[in-house]
Amino acid sequence: MHEELENFERNHVRDLVEPPPNRRPIGIKWVFKNKRGEDGMVVSNKARLPGVSSKEGIDYEETFAPVARLEAIRILLAFAASKGFKLQQMDVKSAFLNGFIEEEVYVRQPPSFESARFPDRVYKLRKALYGLKQARRAWYARLKSFLLKSEFVMGSVDKTLFLLSRGGDTRIVQIYVDDIIFGGSSHALVSSLAEQMSREFEMSLMGELQFFLRLQIKQGLEGTFVHQAKYTRDILKKFNMGDSKPMITPMSTNTALDADENGEAVDQKEFRGMIGSLLYLTATRPDIQFAVCLCARYQASPRTSHLQAMKRIFRYLKFTPELGLWYSSGSSLSLRGFSDADHAGCRIDRKSTSGTCQLLGTSLVCWSSRKQASVALSTTEAEYVAAASCCSQLLWMKATLSDFGLRFGRIPLLVDSTSAISVAKNPVLHSRTKHINMRFHFLRDHFEKGDIDLIHVVSANQLADIFTKPLEFDAFTRLRGYRFKVLTMHSSRGRLRANGPALLLSWCDE
Repeated sequence: MHEELENFERNHVRDLVEPPPNRRPIGIKWVFKNKRGEDGMVVSNKARLPGVSSKEGIDYEETFAPVARLEAIRILLAFAASKGFKLQQMDVKSAFLNGFIEEEVYVRQPPSFESARFPDRVYKLRKALYGLKQARRAWYARLKSFLLKSEFVMGSVDKTLFLLSRGGDTRIVQIYVDDIIFGGSSHALVSSLAEQMSREFEMSLMGELQFFLRLQIKQGLEGTFVHQAKYTRDILKKFNMGDSKPMITPMSTNTALDADENGEAVDQKEFRGMIGSLLYLTATRPDIQFAVCLCARYQASPRTSHLQAMKRIFRYLKFTPELGLWYSSGSSLSLRGFSDADHAGCRIDRKSTSGTCQLLGTSLVCWSSRKQASVALSTTEAEYVAAASCCSQLLWMKATLSDFGLRFGRIPLLVDSTSAISVAKNPVLHSRTKHINMRFHFLRDHFEKGDIDLIHVVSANQLADIFTKPLEFDAFTRLRGYRFKVLTMHSSRGRLRANGPALLLSWCDE
């Protein structure tokens, strides 16, 4: 608590003034938190003084601040691995206290630390406090201003990405609120950036990127391994599934979930808690994406059948707790996408499921599994809509990667439906597809512009098939292991060794 108040003084956060007329100061309270590291041990104890009763239009106006998408984090990890960059991380101490606020905000004195001489006075804020609605926006504006003054260039698409290229040297900074990832083409550049940041802000954590947003990251000479083994074990324990019988797939091919209105209702709060925990796990586990998204459709009124399907996913995690993503240092930086659809797969409204994934070289960086917005009248329409969704994501990635200095010609989009490809390539078929929503025809436009190239792929090699339906064990493991690598950590030498092709991989200690 004393350290927090000392931070206020060092950063000139507030001034003690007389209470203003016709203004009600914001009430504040102490909030305590333990910050844990990768091994679960407490790294630091934090005490915060957040504002708790601010009102829109009086104490704040605009609150939006850009936050990096997880896809952007994975793209950075794959790019750095391919280029051989060693990524570092830094945590700015009391970051929000560095952000200047534009509004006139008054807060009461903190409990148990009132001024002995002026107990009736209040504090007028110069900078933001944790808990103020505009705190994140103020911090982002301060950090952005510092980086731009340091000659960094902000990404044209991702506003949390900053790059500095000079000659053949490159420095990269990725912001996620008060957590910062940075790296460069040489150790000297990275050290120089760290010194710059330390002179401007007080740092509480610096070093090699290892544990970020509950993602465990292992950087080696042959590549980078990203997984959530600790988080997986934590949620298994949280929902009492640690001693459950393992399963080899997340969902049986015989599973056909529907509303099950005659089934027995289950605890909605627990069911939603399971969904939320698993959705975050999909950040590094594309193999459970379809199963989790399918179960998530029944959160409004979960039944016993839905809970059983959910528990099977946990039992699969018990069988594969340490799978993750492998980003090889030998991977190229070419871009391609896969799209597939399961026509009329939903038993309730007969809507189709789109499955898409995008790879940067051999590194899987983006994927999705979602129910389409309208009922498709044919398999062709369902595949066409899925391909349009994949095209949209590829164009976003193309624009994002242009900030890294990468340029692409026609991006391959692999589809296993020749009829869907014909619809995009041949305007003569337009009369047969006039019922398709016009917004999906931008796929045809970008094909004609040369942004993407629609290529047929046999169904057996359609990687996106894993995001559309439950699969048999052989097909599931084959797709799950597509261009993946299995790693072994040698504790004696601290090196990573890769054997065989794969996308998801297993981590173990010899």
